[in-house]
Order: sequence, then C-alpha cells, then structure tokens
Amino acid sequence: MAKAIHSMIRVVDEHLSVSFYKSAFGLDVADRLDFDTFTLVYLRNAEADFELELTINKGREEPYALGDGYGHMAFCVDDIEAEHKRLAAAGFNPRRIVEFNHEGGLLARFFFVADPDGYQIEVLQRHGRYQ
Repeated sequence: MAKAIHSMIRVVDEHLSVSFYKSAFGLDVADRLDFDTFTLVYLRNAEADFELELTINKGREEPYALGDGYGHMAFCVDDIEAEHKRLAAAGFNPRRIVEFNHEGGLLARFFFVADPDGYQIEVLQRHGRYQ
C-alpha cells in the first residue's frame, strides 16, 4: 500500500518561508539538503509524519507564477477561533472563518491564509472527516 510522505512547493526566500511555517503551523526543519543549484528543506511537526518539502532554487529572486492548477494544502486545529486570532496577531492576515454545510449539516468550519509565496493554506476546525 502506498503511503503519502510529502508535498513540495517552490519558494523564493528560505528563511521567510521556514519562519512562516514554524510560526503559523508549528512545523520544524526535519532535514535540509543543500545542492549546487537548489536546496531542499523538509518541514514537519509531531502531529504527523507527512512533510512539506520547500524547494529553493538558488539565484531565483522573482516570485513563482502559481497558475490556476494549484489548489491548497490543509491543516486541522482544535480551536479555529483561537488559531484565527493567533495568525491575525502574527500579521499573517487570515481570511474570515466560514462554514460549509452539506445535506443540512455542518461539513466544515475553516479559513484560508496565504504563505509568503502566495500558496493558499486551509485551516479547518477538527470535525467529522477533518481530524
């Protein structure tokens, strides 16, 4: 059986991105591999083995065009209101909390926040299938 192990995004500023993911989601550097033309940084926390791989192409200064194919990654939290306030206080400008209903019941409460490169991140209240 296959096991999901990481998802990769390209970022321009390693330190800014590492700082954002540490502050916003408690992700720490699990590994850092430096090559001649790029660096790979693997981030994770104690909640899961799944990692976020940051790829930093050396010499790149302009932002990446995210295009219309990228959707988002998601994190679930115990207290959506507290997380929203915390991220707002940290200056990350989360969008408003919304509720998504399906067949007359609550499917999800969530908000989105963007990382320094513009990648959208969904933050969901732990509930139902989002555990």
